Amino acid sequence: MEMLAPYTTLGLGGPARDFAEATTAEQLVSLIAEADAAAVPTLVLGGGSNVVVADEGFDGLVVKVATEGLSFSRDGEQLVVTAEAGEDWDTLVRRAVAEGWSGIECMSGIPGLVGSTPIQNVGAYGQEVAHTVRCVRAYDRRTRHVVDIEARQCGFAYRDSMFKRDPSRYVVLAVTYTLELSDRSGPVRYEELARRLDVEPGGRVPLERAREAVLALRRGKGMVLDPDDPDTRSAGSFFTNPVLTPEQAAELAVRAPGHPGWEMPGGARKVPAAWLIEQAGFPKGYARGPVRISTKHTLALTNPSGAATAADLLALAREVRDGVREKFGVTLVNEPVLVGCALGE
Repeated sequence: MEMLAPYTTLGLGGPARDFAEATTAEQLVSLIAEADAAAVPTLVLGGGSNVVVADEGFDGLVVKVATEGLSFSRDGEQLVVTAEAGEDWDTLVRRAVAEGWSGIECMSGIPGLVGSTPIQNVGAYGQEVAHTVRCVRAYDRRTRHVVDIEARQCGFAYRDSMFKRDPSRYVVLAVTYTLELSDRSGPVRYEELARRLDVEPGGRVPLERAREAVLALRRGKGMVLDPDDPDTRSAGSFFTNPVLTPEQAAELAVRAPGHPGWEMPGGARKVPAAWLIEQAGFPKGYARGPVRISTKHTLALTNPSGAATAADLLALAREVRDGVREKFGVTLVNEPVLVGCALGE
C-alpha cells in the first residue's frame, strides 16, 4: 500500500489500497474506465495542494496524474495554449510571463497542476482561470466518452465549477487557455496588488513586475511552497470568502458594523474569511496540539512539524468554523477537497 501523505502539501493522509501513475491521457482514461467497470472507488490525485486525505487513507484506486505536454496556436492577437492536466501550473505561468503571454500572471505561485485549475476555478489577486479558459477536455465517466467542454458550459463561479459540483463525473485531461500576446499584465483589479505595484486599479504593468509582486505577497502569507518554511505545509486557504445573501449581509451588519467586504451582484456581499476568523478570536499562530493557523495568514491551517494527523487538522478547522458561526452567524466553507473525512455540522 502506498502512503498518500507524501503526495500532499499538508503531509497528511493514510494508505491507498491501490496506486497507479498515469503518464498519458490515454492511460489516465484507461485506468479510470477499468476501475469504474469493476466498481472500484477511485481518487484522481494531482499536485495534492488542495486536498485533505483521511488518516485511514483511501480504500480504492488512487491515480496520480503525471501527464505532460503543451501545444500552441494563434487566434489573431491571442495565443491559444493547451496544457495536459499533469503540467505544473506555476511552471506554465512562469513561461507565460517570460514569453509575453498575458492573462494568468496574477496567479503566480499557486501550487498544483493544470488539471485542477478549472475544477476550483483557481484564482488570486483579481484573476481567475474562468477569464482565460477556452475549453476543457475531460473524460465523462457517465457516457464513457472523452468530451470537449467550452468555457460557457463549465458553470464557473467563485472557486466553483460544474466539475466541482459533480466531482464523480468528469476527469480533466487537458485545459485550453486563451492568452493575450502582450508584455503587459491584465488590468490590475486587486487593491492590495495595485498598492504593491503603485498603480491605480485597472492599470497595467510589465508581466515580470506583476509576477514578482504577486510572489512577494504570497511569500509574505506563507502561500508559496518552501520546505524551509513550516507555514507552507498547508493546503493554502482552508476556507473560502463567504458570499452572503442580502438578508445574511444585513444580519452581519448588525453584529459587526463597518465590517469589510465587497458588494456583489443581486445585493449579495462577499466578506473576507480571514477577518472573520481573526475577529472571532483566532489570531495568526493560534495552535491546537500539533496543528496551527499559519503565523502569516489566518486562512491557512498548517501541519508545521509534520507530526499531525488529519483528525488534528479537522478538529482545528471545526473549532474555527464554529467560533466564527457563533460570533457572526456566518458558516465558513472549506476550500480543500476532503477525502474520506468531513467537517460535519
